[in-house]
Amino acid sequence: MSIYSTNFTRIKNHNPLLFNIVVWALCYSVLIFIFSKGNSPIKIDFIYTFGFLVSVAIPSLINLYLLIPFFLKKEKYLYFFLLFILTIFLFARLNTLFLESILDYLFSSYFFISYDTKIGVTSIFFILLTTTTLLKLSEDWFYFNKQLNKRLLMKNNHIQMQLTSLRSQINPHFLFNSLNVIYALALDKKDETQDAIIQLSDILRYVIYDSSSKKNSLQDEITLLKNYINFNKLRTQNIKNVELNISVEDNNFMLYPMLLLPLVENSFKHSITKNTNNSFINIQLKQEKEVFEFCIENNKSTKEESIPNKYSGIGLKNIKDSLKLIYPEEHKFIITENEKTFKVSLSLTTSKPKT
Repeated sequence: MSIYSTNFTRIKNHNPLLFNIVVWALCYSVLIFIFSKGNSPIKIDFIYTFGFLVSVAIPSLINLYLLIPFFLKKEKYLYFFLLFILTIFLFARLNTLFLESILDYLFSSYFFISYDTKIGVTSIFFILLTTTTLLKLSEDWFYFNKQLNKRLLMKNNHIQMQLTSLRSQINPHFLFNSLNVIYALALDKKDETQDAIIQLSDILRYVIYDSSSKKNSLQDEITLLKNYINFNKLRTQNIKNVELNISVEDNNFMLYPMLLLPLVENSFKHSITKNTNNSFINIQLKQEKEVFEFCIENNKSTKEESIPNKYSGIGLKNIKDSLKLIYPEEHKFIITENEKTFKVSLSLTTSKPKT
């Protein structure tokens, strides 16, 4: 069964009393006009029309509350069609056989005759049952569409709340590490401290303001990475080999903000080692048409040099969570590591985030 039909059968909007009052009031008005042939109806016309309406209402209710829920909405179309036609012919036949006799018995002072032929009665039954079926399905469809829009809106709001939460985790985490850089420079009384503060302010301006956008140009993200790399070069001389290779076809390629910075931040944090010859960070960034690829690899510090941190891994987890929300089924996020190196590969197949 399709998702649409599954949800369709679960609709709880139908108010039987209100629906039937409206439908049969309309049907009665149409039938009284037909049976009186456009003339001013008299009492016998009202009585006959009411009796006829009751005879057609019974199969219509069977169709609305048995055939449609148990056959049509469960995609048993052949069974529904056969039972629908059978119901029409059966009750149309009962109408022609018994309606006049019943009315003559109940209203003996009147003489009732059929207002239409057998074929005409069958046609009326077919039209009314088809009309009530379409009205019921239309009612369900409008409600289903309304509920679907509500669910989509709620889902979008939920995603926005999650992304906001992820950003709130990234920004303080990044700020904490950056202030440590400034602190280290200040302790050593290095001349670069002033430059580092200016660079940090540019980075934070982007993180706080520009990252609030749903998407930014790839050029802006690249500028952010370059600023961050230069900022961290002021922090330590232990990482001499930092390579950034960029191959971009379209600088206006739109990318969800703050996906790349935590990866670079993570590499700097975990590649610091006393052996400067073995310290490296290699970054490959490539964009062509609708494909974006980012790969970053770094050496791993030894166990003795690594600093225990209960917040370690927050950046990577946030990226994974963000990718699931904004690029579902359109991304690959692969982590490869061994005793000496740590590598993260990210690829996207679209330039249009989902939010």
